[in-house]
Amino acid sequence: MAQDVCPAKSEPTLSFTQGFILGQISIVLLLAAFIKFFIFGDAPSPEVTASLRATERQSRTLAHKKSLLSLRESNSRQPGQPPALNKKKSSILRPSPPTLTIGSILDKTYYKVDSHQPESLDWFNVLVAQTIAQFRSDAQHDDAILTSLTKALNGTSRPDFVDEIRVTELTLGEDFPIFSNCRIIPVDEDGLGFKSGTGLDANKATREGARLQARMDVDLSDMITLAVETKLLLNFPKRLSAVLPVALAVSVVRFSGTLSISFVPSNPSENTPTKMAFTFLDDYRLDFSIRSLMGSRSRLQDVPKIAQLVESRLHRWFDERCVEPRFQEIALPSMWPRKKNTRGGDEAIADAERSMSKTRGMDITKDLRATIRREFEAEADARADRVHESLRYRRRPRAEDVFAVSGSMPGAMPDLDIPT
Repeated sequence: MAQDVCPAKSEPTLSFTQGFILGQISIVLLLAAFIKFFIFGDAPSPEVTASLRATERQSRTLAHKKSLLSLRESNSRQPGQPPALNKKKSSILRPSPPTLTIGSILDKTYYKVDSHQPESLDWFNVLVAQTIAQFRSDAQHDDAILTSLTKALNGTSRPDFVDEIRVTELTLGEDFPIFSNCRIIPVDEDGLGFKSGTGLDANKATREGARLQARMDVDLSDMITLAVETKLLLNFPKRLSAVLPVALAVSVVRFSGTLSISFVPSNPSENTPTKMAFTFLDDYRLDFSIRSLMGSRSRLQDVPKIAQLVESRLHRWFDERCVEPRFQEIALPSMWPRKKNTRGGDEAIADAERSMSKTRGMDITKDLRATIRREFEAEADARADRVHESLRYRRRPRAEDVFAVSGSMPGAMPDLDIPT
């Protein structure tokens, strides 16, 4: 009998209305926390952000150096490689000079790596300033840079939820970068500098791939601005369900760092030209000023989190391209003198004469065209006058003109008055 008794049902502690209200309150609290800490949260100070990024870059560089050293040690433990075949040298250039090493280059140029003082680059700053000034002047009269930026921003990598990006402001700045404190440092084939304080080892200096590297400090304080505007598209549940206008302006306020430049020799066996490699050390600092505007009616201006995300993305873009251990290579043209590249002297006089003769020919052609045009216009005016005179003499007389003429009519009887 006791087994037939059904167990009592447990009733829920909260009713449907209470659960619904609790869920709505939870959603509101989550939205409020998101808006407060994500949108309106205070961004960290620039000094703290720069310090964190510098620490991250330094750890990445040290990890790369450790991996190179471990790889070099593992290769040195392997059995020796077979000797390379000696290629036949030219019989004309004899006796062949000894192979130049970075040690011999430093000796012949009287440059002491350990004791030489850093050099000023005032002349180099002037040349760079002239180049940048000409670039800015050309950009004001040509829309090539604006067209290139628009094409790059609206490339194939643009996501579907972003509308066409339009450039609204482009400022190339007014100041120029200042280079200073230039020094020469020997590096090995991996770009790692030799240990300081131990002097330059001749064995390391003669290693294949070792080269000289110029390092200089660069500092720029300016306002280089790029402003764009676009729309964020919501294509769910249907296309263009919502549209959010977005305007963004990014300005480079300051850049300071260490630029490293070295020349990579050509390799005739692989038919590669001489290249110039440059990179920035990981101790650089790049400061931005980012302004944002979201919405059409209720607008959000200068959201700190958006500025933080954009700045982080720009730093990552710069680090992935030209911050050690990554570098950029530029192929250099041949430095041998060529006739087609010669300027000045008799060729300059001949070019000037050809230009003057061409100018005189153009002036003569212009005068001849003006003379022919004037003769044609005069002939056309004379032809028009003759046509006008012929039409005037061919015009039939009117009746009132005939009767208004004084005297008798032809065939009329004399002394006969016609009554009126």
